[in-house]
Amino acid sequence: MSTCTDPAALSYHTLTDGRRLAYRLTPGTGPALMFLPGYKSDMAGSKARSVAAWAQANGRACLLLDYSGCGLSDGDFAHGTLSRWRDEVIALIDHCRLTRVVLVGSSMGGWLMLLVAEQLGARVAALVGIAAAPDFTDWGRDPAAQAALAAGQVVYDDNPYGPEPTPMYPAFWADGQAQRRLHAPIDYTGPVRLLHGQRDADVPWDIALRLAAALRSDDVQVHLIKQGDHRLSRDGDIALLLAMLAEVTASLPKEMPA
Repeated sequence: MSTCTDPAALSYHTLTDGRRLAYRLTPGTGPALMFLPGYKSDMAGSKARSVAAWAQANGRACLLLDYSGCGLSDGDFAHGTLSRWRDEVIALIDHCRLTRVVLVGSSMGGWLMLLVAEQLGARVAALVGIAAAPDFTDWGRDPAAQAALAAGQVVYDDNPYGPEPTPMYPAFWADGQAQRRLHAPIDYTGPVRLLHGQRDADVPWDIALRLAAALRSDDVQVHLIKQGDHRLSRDGDIALLLAMLAEVTASLPKEMPA
């Protein structure tokens, strides 16, 4: 498995309201890879670092970020929403002057990449989803939890990856319900690659099939890993992800260094 032994320098971009977003930009040719972390995750994860290392080794530009309220960025996680983080991703792409990007979205990041692509259109050269979780505020919440969130209550879930429970805040849930995309055609026509584990206990693997069916693109491939879990961070999982990146980027025309 590739790991980033010489990561790009940590930088900050200050938004108009004063929030600072932490990011790392690896220079190289474009379209630039941009890794979008999952819910309550950040750019220090193994998949983000592996994508950055692969980009570095292959001379490709790569942008990693922490959403506000996550990792090294300013803000309170309780204020985070898909709309807010979508706008942060777009602001950072513009700040870094990236003309075209390949969005690599993990879990919630796989939902976010759809919303970003919707806004940026042809500037998004391809989408790569890793256990993509569009609409999880809907299918991922039972009626009791949805009622509690609608009433303004915070809902806490068991966290298999750490000692603290994972919160979902009413504002995030309400915004997520307004941003659902699986119920209608998704107007993206570029290349899409979706990687999903069939032992994913958090995001059912049929979500990948529903997403593939909803996308208007004719160039969509779904790769299922029978023994794969939600994290897809084993060496073999990472190797398959990097092979997918190599395949999809090889078909895209290279641009001047970003």
